[in-house]
Formats: sequence, C-alpha cells, structure tokens
Amino acid sequence: MVNVVRFYRTPGLSPSVTAEKQKALQKLSPAEIKSITTEVCFYVETQELLADKEILQIRWVLAPVLSPNNLTDVTKMPLRPDSKSLFFEVGPRLNFSTAFSTNAVSIFSAIGLKKVSRVEISTRYLIRFESSVKPETLQSLEEPILAALHDKMTQCQYVEPLTSFQLDKKPDPWYEVNIMEEGRAALEKVNDHLGLAFDNWDLDYYTELFKVKLARNPTSVECFDLAQSNSEHSRHWFFKGDLVVDGVSHAKSLIDMIIETQETTNQNNVIKFSDNSSAIIGYPVRNLLPTNVTEPSPFQVKSSNKHIIFTAETHNFPTGVAPFSGATTGTGGRIRDVQGVGRGGYVIAGTAGYSFGNLLIPDYPLPWEDENQTYPSNFAPAVEVAVEASNGASDYGNKFGEPVVSGFARSFGMVLPGKSEERREYIKPIMFSGGIGSMDDNMVDKLVPEPEMQVVKLGGPIYRIGVGGGAASSVQVQGDNKANLDFDAVQRGDAEMEQKLNRVIRSCLELGENNPICSIHDQGAGGNGNVLKELVEPKGAVIYTKRFQLGDPTINTLELWGAEYQENDAILCRTEDFALLQQIADRERCPINFVGMVTGDGKVVLTEKPVATNGPVKLGLDEVAAIQKEKNPVNLDLEFVLGKMPRKVFQMEKYKVNLRPLELPTGLKVIDALNRVLRLPSVASKRYLTNKVDRSVTGLVAQQQCVGPLHTPLADVAVIALSYFDTRGSATSIGEQPIKGLLCPAAGARMTVAETMSNLVFAAISDVKDIKCSGNWMWAAKLAGEGAALLEACEAMCKVMRQLGIAVDGGKDSLSMAARVGRDTVKAPGTLVVSNYAPCPDIRKVVTPDLKAPRTGKEGLLVFVDLSGGKSRLGGTALAQVYKQLGDTVADLDDPELLLKAFQATQNLITAGHVLAGHDVSDGGVVTCLLEMAFGGVSGLKADIVHRDSKCPLEVLFSEEVGWVLEVSNSCIDKVLFEFKKAKVPVYPIGVSSGVGPTSKIEISVDGESMVDSLMIDLFQAWEETSLALEKRQASTVCVVQEHQSLRKRSGPEYHITFDPNEIKILTEPTVNAPTVAVIREEGSNGDREMVASLQMVGFNVWDVTMEDIVSRKVTLDRFRGIIFPGGFSYADVLGSAKGWAASFVFDHEIKAQLAQFRARDDTFSFGVCNGCQLLALLQWIGVSKEREEEEGGVPAVPDVFLDHNLSERYESRFPTVRIDKSPAIMLKGMEGSVLGVWIAHAEGRFNYRSPQIYTQLDRQNCVPIRYVDDDMKPTEDYPMNPNGSKYGVAGICSADGRHLAMMPHPERCVLPTQWPWIPHNIESDMTTVAPWLKMFQNAYNWCIASKK
Repeated sequence: MVNVVRFYRTPGLSPSVTAEKQKALQKLSPAEIKSITTEVCFYVETQELLADKEILQIRWVLAPVLSPNNLTDVTKMPLRPDSKSLFFEVGPRLNFSTAFSTNAVSIFSAIGLKKVSRVEISTRYLIRFESSVKPETLQSLEEPILAALHDKMTQCQYVEPLTSFQLDKKPDPWYEVNIMEEGRAALEKVNDHLGLAFDNWDLDYYTELFKVKLARNPTSVECFDLAQSNSEHSRHWFFKGDLVVDGVSHAKSLIDMIIETQETTNQNNVIKFSDNSSAIIGYPVRNLLPTNVTEPSPFQVKSSNKHIIFTAETHNFPTGVAPFSGATTGTGGRIRDVQGVGRGGYVIAGTAGYSFGNLLIPDYPLPWEDENQTYPSNFAPAVEVAVEASNGASDYGNKFGEPVVSGFARSFGMVLPGKSEERREYIKPIMFSGGIGSMDDNMVDKLVPEPEMQVVKLGGPIYRIGVGGGAASSVQVQGDNKANLDFDAVQRGDAEMEQKLNRVIRSCLELGENNPICSIHDQGAGGNGNVLKELVEPKGAVIYTKRFQLGDPTINTLELWGAEYQENDAILCRTEDFALLQQIADRERCPINFVGMVTGDGKVVLTEKPVATNGPVKLGLDEVAAIQKEKNPVNLDLEFVLGKMPRKVFQMEKYKVNLRPLELPTGLKVIDALNRVLRLPSVASKRYLTNKVDRSVTGLVAQQQCVGPLHTPLADVAVIALSYFDTRGSATSIGEQPIKGLLCPAAGARMTVAETMSNLVFAAISDVKDIKCSGNWMWAAKLAGEGAALLEACEAMCKVMRQLGIAVDGGKDSLSMAARVGRDTVKAPGTLVVSNYAPCPDIRKVVTPDLKAPRTGKEGLLVFVDLSGGKSRLGGTALAQVYKQLGDTVADLDDPELLLKAFQATQNLITAGHVLAGHDVSDGGVVTCLLEMAFGGVSGLKADIVHRDSKCPLEVLFSEEVGWVLEVSNSCIDKVLFEFKKAKVPVYPIGVSSGVGPTSKIEISVDGESMVDSLMIDLFQAWEETSLALEKRQASTVCVVQEHQSLRKRSGPEYHITFDPNEIKILTEPTVNAPTVAVIREEGSNGDREMVASLQMVGFNVWDVTMEDIVSRKVTLDRFRGIIFPGGFSYADVLGSAKGWAASFVFDHEIKAQLAQFRARDDTFSFGVCNGCQLLALLQWIGVSKEREEEEGGVPAVPDVFLDHNLSERYESRFPTVRIDKSPAIMLKGMEGSVLGVWIAHAEGRFNYRSPQIYTQLDRQNCVPIRYVDDDMKPTEDYPMNPNGSKYGVAGICSADGRHLAMMPHPERCVLPTQWPWIPHNIESDMTTVAPWLKMFQNAYNWCIASKK
C-alpha cells in the first residue's frame, strides 16, 4: 500500500537567508513584516508501511546531525494563520521526481529501505506582520509574496499538505493525423496543438511525404518526432541552406564555407563535423587504469596515445525561462557530447559563458542601464540569469566532478540610434558551455550498426522533462509559443546520475580493445526519437516501449519517444557483451535498459508490444516483419527522415545600420571614464563566477581562471594535462566580440578570431596550424537584416582563419535569439563565440597576467605588442557602451599576417622562458589591460604610451585594437625586443612594474601627460564592485563584504617549507611488496582518480573499491593497510554531506564490524578528504571519544565532530593558506611548521562540535594538525582566508594515535607544481618536479613499511 509519511525540520532556512527574504518581501508589502518562520517538510513515499526500526533509520538520515530533535513528526507551524500572518508551502512540481528525490531514494535503497520510492522536500513559510492586517490586504499580498518565494517554472504552492504524489492523469493515447483526407490542414492542426514549430516549408514537405510518397497518415508521435529530429535546432537548415541576399543567390552555404577553412591548416583532426565532439591528434601519455573494471582491483600505469576532444554548445531558451535548471541541463548535455564521441570519451574540464541583458541590480544603479524599459514575464530578469544560471552550471559541474577553467560574461541592452530606435538586448540570454577531454586513439571510429546488435539506454528513467525542447528552441521569436508548452520544455539536472553514467562509459573505455561500446550518442534535443534513429542509421531497429524505465507511470508514448529527460546516452553493443555491460552498470549503480535490436531493414519501429523485461532483445526476421505490419506509434524509413533532404531556401536582405560618431561628454577625464568601464560586466571582475565553481577537481588542471597571490580571475587561457605522469596536454581559449559586430558584422567576426588568438598566445602550443576551433553562432538569423549580417560575419571569419592557418572543426547554432516584448521584437546582438584548442607539448610553459617582478624585489619592464597600425578606434568599445552609444568606427584585424608573426614570436619567447607576465588588450582597452595585470600581481606600475597616432588620450587608452602587453625582466629585454624585431612586429617599451601591495601606485600617461595617478587598491575595488553586487545575491552579505574590504590590506600570503620536496621521486609502479590501500568511492565521489595518482606516485599498491563492492561482499577491508575516502558529493549531499555514505556503513552490521576490526588493528591508517572528511566525522573516527554507544534501534549517537555549512552559505572553491602544526598525524610527519597553499572545494566544511569542550580537548591532545592562516601565518577565522568559518582556523583533525586523518582541503590536487594556481618566487626552486603535499603520501607509505608486521 502506497503511503506518504511527513517529517518536519526547523529551521527551514538559515537566519541570514531568512533575513534576506524578509528584506525582499518587505518591499512588496505595505504592512510591516515582523518575522518569517520557516521549516521544511520531507514527504516520504513508501510502497509498504514502515516498521519502527525503519522509521528510526529514516529519522537519523533526515535529522540535523548535532540537533536531531529538530526533526519532528508534527509541524511547529500553526494549523491556520491568523489576521497577523500569511502561510505558504512551496515545493517541487509533482509531474516528475526531482534529482533530490532520486538521490534520497538511492540512500534509502543502499541501507536496505527499498520500500521508499520517492522523497520530496518543501519549504513552509509563516510570515507575521506587526499588527493585524485587513483581510483584503492580506489577500492582495498573497500573489506577489508567493511569486517572490518560488520559481514558477519548477515549483508550485501546496495549498494542503501532500497525501500522495499521484496525479489525476492517465497517459494520453497517440493518434493518426488525417493527412490523407484533410491534407496540410491536418498537419497545421497538430502543429499548433503540439507546438511543433513547423514552418511553411516543413508543412508542405511532410504533407507531400505522407500523402504522396508513403500514402498513409502519420501518427501524432511521428509528427512530434519529425518536428524534433528535423528542427532548426537539430538539422541546422540555415547553415546548410541556399542563401539569397537582395535577390542574389550566394554560391556556397555557410557550412560549406566553414568546412573550407580546413584546406589551409594542418590535417590534425581525427574527428571533425561528424560526431558529438571534434578531436585532434594528441600525445602518447601514461594512463592510470584499474586492472579489472567489473570488480575491486589494483591500478596500473599503461601508455597509449591520447587525442584531445573539444565541443561547445548553448542552452539559451531553457536558461532564459528557468536559469538554474536550464544551465544545469545545458552543462549536462555538453558533458554527454564529450562522453559520446567515437566509442567514448573522457571528460576533463569545462568552460562557461553568459550573455544577458541590463542587470538593473537593486541598490546598485549602473548609469548606462535604462530602468524604464519593459521586460516579458516569461523570461527571467538578467540579474537572475547572471546569478542563477551560473549557480546552476557551477552546481552541476561541482557535483559531477568537472572543473570550469575558462569563460566570459557580457551584459548588453541599448536602444540603437536611428529613426526606428531599435532595441537590442540579450532578453533571451546565452548560456554557453564548452568541454575539453581526451580519447584513446583506437576509439575514434564508431562501429557501423549490424543486425542483432543491442540498442541500449544508459542513465536515468524517463520523466516528462524537456518535451519538445528542440522545437521550442527553434521558435523564431521566443514568446510566440504557448506558455504551457514552454513549461513542458523546462528540464531538470541530476549530476549524480550523469556521473554514474560517466563511470560506466569510463569503465568500458578502460577495457581497451574489449570495450563493449560499439557506438554511442548522447541524448539531447528530440529525446529517444532523435538519438535512437541516429544511433542505428542506416540499418534501422525495433524498439520496445515496455523496455524503458519510467520515472512517472503517467508518461505516454509520445513523451517516452520525445522527452529530453537528461543524464542519458544510447549505445550499441553486441549481444555477447550483454552480461559484461550489465555487470559494469550494476557495479556503478547506473540504470541500464536493453530496449531494442538492430534489424538491418532501414526502418525504425517503436512498438508497444509486450516483451520479456530482462535479457537482450532477440528477434527473428519473421518477428520483425510481423511487428512492422501492426499499427505502431512510429514506423519510419530512416532514408526519408535522416537521409539527404532538399535544402531550404532563405530570402534575405541587407540591413543598413545607422551609425553615429561617438559623442563623449565634453572634458571627460580618463579616471571618470574608468570608474564606469571598470564596472561594466564584460570588463569587471568575474569573482562572482569563479569563487563558487570547482577549478581543481580531476587534478588535471594546469591553468584555470584565477591568477596571482589573491587568485584574481584574469587568466587568458586554460590548460589541462592529459595524464598525471606527463607534462603534455592542451590549451583552450575563447573569443567573442558581438558589440563590435553591431557596427560591422565582418569586423566583429575578425575581432572574435583575433581575441581567441591573443588569449591562446600565452600557452606554448605545438604549432599555429594545429589550432582548431568550435564556432558557436547565436543569432536572430531569420529576422530582417540578420541573416545577411550572419553571412557577412561567417565570410569574414572563414577568410581570416584561412589567412591565419587555423580552422573550424565543429560548432553549433542557435538562430532564434529574439524575444517578444509586448508588440515589439527585441533581438539579441548577433553573437559568434569562437573557442580554440591546441596541443601543448609542455603544460608548464604558460604565462599569466599577474605582474611578477616586483615580488622578487625588482622592477619589470612592460612592452606593448601593438598590432593596431597606429589606429585607435572607439566604436563598439566598453567606453562607448557605458555612455549609451555604439560609435561609428570599429576596431578591426587589419593585418592577419602581422598577428600571425606576433603570435609566433611571443610563443618563442614563452617557450624560452623570457616572459614573466602577459595580458591581451580586449574589452576596456590597453588601460584596463595594464590595470588588470597590476590587480593580479597586487602591484604597481608606471606607463607612458607615446607611439599612437591619436593624440586623444581616451582613444589611446580605451580603444580595443588587437595587441597584448608583456612584462619581462631586465635580463631578458634585449632578447624580447630582438625577437619581435626579427619578426617585423611592432613592439614598444611603455613602462615598468614596481611596488607590491594595495597602496602601490598606478601611473599611466599618454605622450607624457598623466591620465591616471591612483592607488592600485582604489581602482582594484572599483573593478570588483559589480562582482560584489552580484555576490551579495548568492552568498552571505557579511562574508562577501568582508572579502571586498580585505583587499585594502592584503598583499598575498607567505609560504614556508620545512623540508625538501625535491628529495621525493615520482613512481609509476608499486614497489616490491608494496602496502595495499583501497580508495573507496561512493555514488557521487569525484576526487578518486587524483587520490589514486598521489598514492601511486609514492609506491603504494592502490585498489579501486566501490561501496557496491563492499555492500555486495566482493571485498573485505581486512586485506588493506589503508583505506582512503576521497572527495565529492556522495548522493549529491542531498540530506547532508556524507550522510548517505555514512548510513551505508552504520546500518549494515557486517560492514560496520569490518570497520571496527580495521580500526582496532594497529597497522592500519585511514585518510578522508572533503566528503571523506565529513564521513570520518560521522563515523566518529575523529574526536575525543571512543566510538560512542548507539541509541535505540541501532541509530548512531551524536558524533563529537560535524562538518557544517560554510558561513558564506555557498560552495567555495579557493586556494587558501594552511599551516601544519605539531601533531601525532602519521601523514604529516616532518611537515610541522610548513605554511602552504592548498585547494579547497566544498559547501559544508566548517568544523562544529557536540560541545565546546570537544575542541578544547582536541587542541590539548594536538589533534588539530592543520589550520587556515592569514597572510601573517596566524590561524584565522576571517573570510576568505578561512573559506568556511571554522573556529580557530581548523582545517583538519586527526585521531589521538595519529593513524586517522580527516581534512577538508585537497592535498591530492596539489602534489605537482602544475596543479598549483600560484607559486611565490621564494619556493619555486623547492618545486621543480613535485609539490610539498606529496610528502603526506610518502609519509603514509613509509609508516606502513616501518609498522609492517
């Protein structure tokens, strides 16, 4: 019997979040709000009644760790609000289970409570007013307050407490569309009813296809299928179409021009234009692999050739309507593009970009924004997109375990000059997601489908998610579709499920030649209908509806076939590999469904026929023929659906832009202009984006966004390694210059390409002609003038790429970048984003923007590589935008050959080690380039620019012509100048870098006349202010203000090493009779491989062990000397960090006994990092007590130590400084007194205690070996030096005997110099091959050898 049990927990929200909500609600209410009380309600659905013991277990999982009595069976809210109050309960929409529920159910399943089938959480608000309020006033407040308390796209109000999750809904039957009798009118009717976005060409084509060629009626499912599979989103009709401009037919399609860029570049692509991602030739590297992926096994290091993958896409429409969830699923979809290349790819890192309208931040006016403009209700406000979209993408990557290493952000909204006063704004935003990865050279080619191959779906069950997203995203003007259909296209992300899916694919790849995946495609737009047809093309298949796992029993066949439910891939495998795949999936707890069989007749048939639920699908020819004769929801010839189709013809006209000369205020001073430009989002600090996203997970990141002693987000290029044991990898950078494109689309495209090159130049690459690019086009291409502008931009991009010798090898388009605002159509600026990538023969050869010479006690010399040809054009610049103008003369790449020469000369100098720092001139001009170099190095500078033709200082400093600035030492200046002279590249010494600290002087002159004379900190804080305003909307105001204020007194940390790391030698194989250790991973662990690598480097025999291995008794702990619990998000931390992981141990008596026995041995050790640290605390392996008595029903007692939420109330990604103190910790022996930087990445890292006496005793026993310290090396609680607010700076705790160590920082991500984001000059010589943190692992190894019995 299905039952819903409710549990209540108070408070529902933290005090600071509640206070912020009260502040926001007070603005909506004329009556004074006295208080807001909150609680959460857990709705637990069970298929049977719960026993008392099971209820106790559920209560332990749901209750707060240190205050379990805050979980009750009855609400603490009044049953009925009085005249002084309003009550609301807000929870997720019930049409599909949330990712929260999926993970909560997994926790209960892991501890044996399989009768729990769904768990949802709601938030309940009691809003009290100071005095009685009239009933009509209360009633009038309900709607606006409710709107402010929830996201209408993903949540709804619960008027009454839920008693069931069942919806009064039955699956709608599919039906035939009567084209044979009604003709096109029948198709028009279904087009409107299902929101298919068919245009006139589509309606005519499909009417003829079914009425004439096939002579039958299509089904509603087939019509829906065709709308998704052949939408602009999926088919790219415009880029492949015939273009007619002002009556003149264009000779080549856009895609033909783009492909031709390959003719003038190195032929280093192994995949281009033909798969989920593109790939280029990489390097032979040494890889870390388990010896057996189906069971616990030791790791080994094997050499192979690894190629480099890149892909990029956008998720604009879903992000516009529901920013958080839209961005999560955009990130997830792009990750699956990396997974789905060839026969499988390895995910390494991501990039992210956001373009949004005017922010209109309350209490933070920006003078160029117009607060009187109107905005549509069906799109989220720009400020919400900026915060919540980046939150969503970051949250997904953090939980999956993919670092974000590069990105961009742009805000634009302006009424353009001219009679029409056309408004251009990113009302429909851009959510851009790129991904870089690797693949094995023998997995490049997908195998051709063969009859009897199994059609397999990997990943989560089907939900009513993203129904019709491909068509919805293809609507020409967003807002022309029905609002309820927009709701259907909204999606949800489940990073935990994506990670399970990823582990299955990784395991298959690690089988090498025995990889059971013959072909793989990611599921995206169009759902099963799209991915399965593409997978089996051209052979065809029979697919069984009954073989799919449904997350919602009310799913109908159309939704099963067309929903874009996320975290799903489709693969082909041979029947004989059925058992192997099932075994891998079971070990990784990843759902797997064998849904059909390849037939070979070229037809895709979806049948509702009953079929056995288990085993491979086996069909004879007669059975296939019999199924095809039946009435089926889908029975399509692939030739008609995916075969070559007639090109669409697009009639376009050129659109003349009415340009006006830039008119700046009379007497405008440079410093006043700077105070605006430094606050423009495209120029200003991106700290609000980087602080919250993991930039270190995988341990393969060699360069991410943040640089210098304060980790300022300024890096031009991102670099990743392909292996832990080699210094080969890849670099990637991004370019986008859409505002310049408003003046001249061709110039905008050329400047976009130039920006990618001037960013990439700072990482030494193999060869310019090895550079390949992804081109992503976001344009309202089918609206007046825009198609011709896109064509102009594409022609320019292709021409300049051919001149440079680089090429496009993939990309995506989104051609409906317009929104309906009342009766008006508001187009976004046509936007081209170019992401390039190239092989890096040595990932150590990277130059960052932060000035470095002053920290060595010397002056550095600043040289300006100026490729402007003496021009100083201000059109489309940041300066123009902040004065609400475009201007008329735009910067351009006038001499591509000169750029090529400058690029190569700079590469030569970087390879030779002659460049200290470097930064490109882009948004904001050379003045912001110089300032950002100073901000990064917390240094001063003095510069004088005298070589430009223009005598207007504003033009010289703020024009955004192509070029870059280098910092070089006195000893290298002659070599640098000679290199550029030899290449005939103009380079100009313009000044010096000098002074360290926030009060350093910034002096910038033009032709000897001072334009900027300021303290570095004053300009630095101005540059940070927009980020601060956005930070206040996503984290504790107290914390973010504290960080902003701390900039005024911080110069950077000091590091100190008390031993010689150079004595440690890296090993790749275990030593003879090496101690055996297990890295134990749970669902959601994502830091296991870098942990394995660190242990492997010092000689351990390291085993890969999953919790499923332990639970299924495939391995016992008695064979190991050490057990290591890595970082991550076990079960996505939905019920508290490591709570589910701990439950798997404490509620299984046999496993619990194994743990006790392991702990009792005196020759064992354990190490928990991040999520593993949280686990050791819950297991009570750290603290002052022996394991404490269990409470009633086997429920663990309250532990001594608990890791609570960060005081900043968000996930923190930082590189703080820690001090290692004297302690019994075996892993820290000989490291006492060292002060080191270390990566942290957590949301719940604040050490808390059962009572204050616990800490006192731990401190007395020297069991606090690691503390966060300030720049003076003293323990601190100040944010962000202490990123979580732990009292006394506690970063780790060990047991009294020193054998068990739990710490929140990630030393395993800091064992190599390339993994450090900043290395001060004083310790560079101590870190030639390894970093100090590797000693921890060597200490563990040495202890095992010394204590061997």
